[in-house]
Amino acid sequence: MDYLSIVARGGWLMLPIFICSLIAVFIIVERFLVLRRARMDVGQFMLKIKSILHRGDVEGVRNFCSQKESPLAHILKKGISKYDQGWDKVREAIENQGKKEIFNLERRLNVLGTIAGIAPLIGFLGTVTGMILAFMNIESLGGNVNPSDLAGGIWQALLTTAFGLSVGIISYGFYNYFVTRVGRFVHELEMTSTEFLEILKVGPKGQAGQTQRASQQRRAAKPVYEEDYFKEKEGS
Repeated sequence: MDYLSIVARGGWLMLPIFICSLIAVFIIVERFLVLRRARMDVGQFMLKIKSILHRGDVEGVRNFCSQKESPLAHILKKGISKYDQGWDKVREAIENQGKKEIFNLERRLNVLGTIAGIAPLIGFLGTVTGMILAFMNIESLGGNVNPSDLAGGIWQALLTTAFGLSVGIISYGFYNYFVTRVGRFVHELEMTSTEFLEILKVGPKGQAGQTQRASQQRRAAKPVYEEDYFKEKEGS
């Protein structure tokens, strides 16, 4: 007896289990490809960003981010595009783009989690209905059945449970794996975006810090100037 014949003898509930398995395989392969594209060396990426910003080349940051196909690059590109509108606009753009990228990373994982839960339940339902039919057949025969007939009905009923559990276990394992990886990506995006905002708050080449220090120096020098001025007035 070949594999397809065994599956066919499991009853009509094998069909939704089979459909669930196809959907699960599609999501697993698709999520693998998405997370693979999202992976990058964040340390080297941020070193390059800092180097470009240190030269004051804001447009260079945008061009560099455009060359990357990772969620982090998309977030920073969206933020730097609002640089001329002020720091608050940059922060808002980064937050909004970050939500979109996190949604894309988590996309379809809820479907995979649902399959992990529903496939075994469909299998149990198939086993229960199969056992009911088996015992109804025994009753109709007045109990005059041999062990082979009884065993045949039981193993056919248990087929749906076996296939449902197989699909559920595999789906649940990959679901947890993807959730863990997405969680790491989200943490990485949050930390790096915060670091990028801090860099922009200081400004390219530390202009904000230089401006602040110059302003403090002017405020400190002003009272001295006024004091000298009034002393000269009194002397005159």
